[in-house]
Amino acid sequence: MAKNVAIIGAGMSGLISLKCCLDEGLQPTCFERTEDIGGLWRFKEEVEEGRASIYKSVITNTCKEMSCFSDFPMPDDFPNFLHNSKLLEYFRIFAQKFDLLKYIQFQTTVSNVKKHNDFSSTGKWDVIIERNGKEESATFDAVMVCSGHHILSNMPLDSFPGIERFKGQYFHSRQYKNPEGYEGKRILVIGSGNSASDIAVELCKKADQVFMSTRHGSWVRSRVSDHGYPWDMEFHTRFSTMLRNTLPPTIVKWMMETQMNRWFDHENYGLVPENKYLMKEPVLNDDLPSRILYGAITVKPTVKELTETSAIFEDGSLEDVDVIVFATGYQISFPFLDESIVKVEHNRGCVHYPQRAL
Repeated sequence: MAKNVAIIGAGMSGLISLKCCLDEGLQPTCFERTEDIGGLWRFKEEVEEGRASIYKSVITNTCKEMSCFSDFPMPDDFPNFLHNSKLLEYFRIFAQKFDLLKYIQFQTTVSNVKKHNDFSSTGKWDVIIERNGKEESATFDAVMVCSGHHILSNMPLDSFPGIERFKGQYFHSRQYKNPEGYEGKRILVIGSGNSASDIAVELCKKADQVFMSTRHGSWVRSRVSDHGYPWDMEFHTRFSTMLRNTLPPTIVKWMMETQMNRWFDHENYGLVPENKYLMKEPVLNDDLPSRILYGAITVKPTVKELTETSAIFEDGSLEDVDVIVFATGYQISFPFLDESIVKVEHNRGCVHYPQRAL
């Protein structure tokens, strides 16, 4: 008898997990709390509790050749970088092609995953779900968690003295949908990641002035690389990977810094990463440098303090601010898993592999 597998979430990870289980002769059941597939990449006009939320203009940071499933290329007429609606269309084509929808139970929330009473000998799991106001339980041989980590907003308000007296509007980037309604505003975006950069660039077209406060800085590069090719097709070649894996670390760091500064010198823009050799995920934004260059966006250091109507920065400068957008990331959370299975420490999930007889 085929082993049965519970899959939590019907986004990108959930869909490919479904197909892989079927390819291996397993019997999967996918639980999706909403009414449709797509997860993070399905845009909704309103923010929904317990579900990832994106702004309307989001496009992919990796090209279609690098983003597609390995056994299912994207259609030739798709652009290299996809708007969220186009990526969702690809997921629908994929789900239809492999007849995946029949394995998905929509509007079903997983409330708890725990070891079955004979787990030590069987390794089975009990999955408790809620559907139509009723609670149900089923037992599975394995569980795949595909629920993502862009749900629980990280709002470090304690790090912003004076936030309680700030009279303007402030919210997490998860709440942001489009730039309408921000005409003539002076907006402070906290953060320098992809969301912060996208939102700052989009808002500066409507706002009176946008400030972008960065604590650590970021490497910023264009989606368009040498000869007009997508950046990741140039960066992730076998040859360049071989060089990074074989050359001395000091040479690799120098090469990486040189490459990151080819488009523009980050020091001149106040964006040099605090640990520039860490080489974390770069920010992909084609417009940010030019918006900074002509003053629509002003890069600022860390906020030292907030007043009723302004922000005071660590360099001593003060700017009047109407709106603050906290693009400060997310907290990893698995509310349906006991800490004996997964414990989140320093915003990282630490898996405790349960022991059972083989």
